Amino acid sequence: MSASTRVFVARLAGTVVFDPIGDQVGRVRDVVVLVRAKGAPRAVGLVVEVPGRRRVFLPLTRVTSVDAGQVISTGLVNLRRFEQRAMESLVLGELLDRRVQLTDGSGEVTIEDVSIAQQRTGDWLVDQLFVRRRSARGSGPFRRGSTLTVPVDAVQDLTSRQADQGAARLLEAYQDMRAADLADVIRDLGTARRMEIAAALDDERLADVLEELPEDAQVSIVSGLDRDRAADVLEVMEPDDAADLLHELPQEQAAQLLNLMEPEEAADVRRLLEYAEDTAGGLMTTEPVILGADDTIATALAQIRRKELPPALASLVFVVRPPLETPTGRFLGVAHFQRLLREPPHAAVASMLDTETEWLTPDASVGQVTRLLAAYDLLALPVLDAQRRLLGVVTVDDVLDHILPDDWRGSDDERLEAIAAQSAPAARPGTSRPGQGRRGAARA
Repeated sequence: MSASTRVFVARLAGTVVFDPIGDQVGRVRDVVVLVRAKGAPRAVGLVVEVPGRRRVFLPLTRVTSVDAGQVISTGLVNLRRFEQRAMESLVLGELLDRRVQLTDGSGEVTIEDVSIAQQRTGDWLVDQLFVRRRSARGSGPFRRGSTLTVPVDAVQDLTSRQADQGAARLLEAYQDMRAADLADVIRDLGTARRMEIAAALDDERLADVLEELPEDAQVSIVSGLDRDRAADVLEVMEPDDAADLLHELPQEQAAQLLNLMEPEEAADVRRLLEYAEDTAGGLMTTEPVILGADDTIATALAQIRRKELPPALASLVFVVRPPLETPTGRFLGVAHFQRLLREPPHAAVASMLDTETEWLTPDASVGQVTRLLAAYDLLALPVLDAQRRLLGVVTVDDVLDHILPDDWRGSDDERLEAIAAQSAPAARPGTSRPGQGRRGAARA
């Protein structure tokens, strides 16, 4: 087999796709191949992530140049969301980590990378596999066997799938992905493959990914985990996200997981479960940045500088009397991030409090929450009880998660625009709403 261009797919992950004039179209996330019973698998296109975190299909017939550094397309990209067909396989998502037998009878190997090569006819075929032999001394993490590159016809059963495929190489290819992007990858895979990836992720990474998945995918993964592991992951999740997930589980299963969680972590989640989902109490998180009146601005800035803190929660510091854990002592006010930057670090946060900020009761409706956030251009609002104790905080992203459709993460832009248009004022004659006249194909 002669080939003019060859590239290993794992090296393509994250590669930038450009149009002919040098504008960035998106990034490669996977390669789609047709695995056939006879003959080499044929590569038919790239899965490309375009702005808006949408994954679209780019046929290889529209690619003029491909290597590990960049991909050049013709500039025309169909913006319809990629949906995998029954006969298609994803190289990174499904073929990596697959175990196959060598045709010469020398044993089992694991696929660690796949090369595609362009033929003189213009077709792209899978021509080589980078594989690892299983060590004769064992199968532990430090007993990896030798590696070799073999022609694709040197292995058999490439179409077969094992029950315990593993996901180490896939996660290595996607190691720099944000949790939301990895969630997009996982959502489009089959249930079995999702569980293999979930098993390979550590608890914190899995918790971050679960928070970005639709509810049905969350339930599927958590239900497939060992109960102790599921409880550990729930402990790492934000309490409001964990409560939302438990709301979707059967009552008996949810109770079992709560009993397996650490009492301190479970207490916050149990408290959130007491509120209706469409109220401020059901939306709030119980872990905002909370300080006492005598704490300094330097302490406040150190708290909101934490990498894991969401931007909406980092916009405000909530100042209370002891205790500083929710439910706190009496709520005193908030310190705005921008104001903190303008004051001397040694000053007390109590010296520059906003004591007139709007606040919510735990039974406030989603409509009330939305109106207050919009009216005062806020990213977060405190939730107080009758004694003015801080119970938690509702952020703008909590509200968006609630008012958008359940499957919004899998929706395309046209559908979300249509949903937004339904609640927007009617357009005047001669005007158009954003997105009107949009087509499935657009100039990238």
